[in-house]
Amino acid sequence: MPSTFRVRPAEQADGAFLGDMVVEAANWRSGGVRPRHEVLTSAEHSRYVAGWMRPSDAGFVAVDDHGEPIGAAWYRMLPRSDPGFGYVGTGVPELIIGVRPIWRAHGVGRLLLQRLCDEARARGFGRISLSVERGNFATTLYRSEGFAVTQSGFGRDTMVKRLR
Repeated sequence: MPSTFRVRPAEQADGAFLGDMVVEAANWRSGGVRPRHEVLTSAEHSRYVAGWMRPSDAGFVAVDDHGEPIGAAWYRMLPRSDPGFGYVGTGVPELIIGVRPIWRAHGVGRLLLQRLCDEARARGFGRISLSVERGNFATTLYRSEGFAVTQSGFGRDTMVKRLR
């Protein structure tokens, strides 16, 4: 049974772990088995971690009692020419979140999401977006934190939260 955790700002050295969390997010379904190399070499997923940490990137990492990372949430500013799944426009950061399966449903994702939204608000952003595949249980969390579906795509929805 997971115990306690804390959240700290993400650092340059967290890039590899953020890659792990992109893989967790891509494999959210029970039994999800897309191999790490397959996920991280695809342009659709690598854009979320390539070149971490850019000046416009921000994020947080949750760590357990032993300092081991268990989850992360971060955002990137992606250009119109190379948009992410949740792209809604220039100047709107897109967030990515992943939590190790054993730690899901223990408040890790919620705290990471809250801290990241607070950071985006403090940096002057008016909105933040994300993309979620239909059927993902995390949609309930996103809705409870003020995100609403703004665009529906093939098998996935884009959700946006107003920050001010």
